[in-house]
Amino acid sequence: MTLTLTNDHVGISVTDVEATIEWYTEKLDFVVEQRFSAHNHSFAFLTHEDVKLEILGGATSSETPAITDIVASLNPARLHHLCIAVADLEATLEELRSRGVNVIGESFDVEVIGQRVAFITDNSGNVIEITEPGTESWGAAP
Repeated sequence: MTLTLTNDHVGISVTDVEATIEWYTEKLDFVVEQRFSAHNHSFAFLTHEDVKLEILGGATSSETPAITDIVASLNPARLHHLCIAVADLEATLEELRSRGVNVIGESFDVEVIGQRVAFITDNSGNVIEITEPGTESWGAAP
């Protein structure tokens, strides 16, 4: 049997559900699809086209250090980031900066996969990659 997998959502554990909803709706134009409580915790599903996030209330601390260097952020081992594709990376970064979004460093090319990428952090310090896919495909010969 071959497994058939599709992406459903990415879950983000936060200390402040309201502040996180506000950040994603104001900075990245997500909309609240559903809110509910379960097991004495608040949850929200946010969507933007085919991107879906589950905001999980219940974190009791925000011990993640501020990310200022994307390479240094690769330690410790953990889920590192989610990635969102855009048609025009530089225009998107300009708009995000105007909205007060923390952009980590400058955008750069990853030639082996034919993409230009940049990284931002949300209100809780979670890393989000923004990519402008090029014409190259993964696994193509150099």
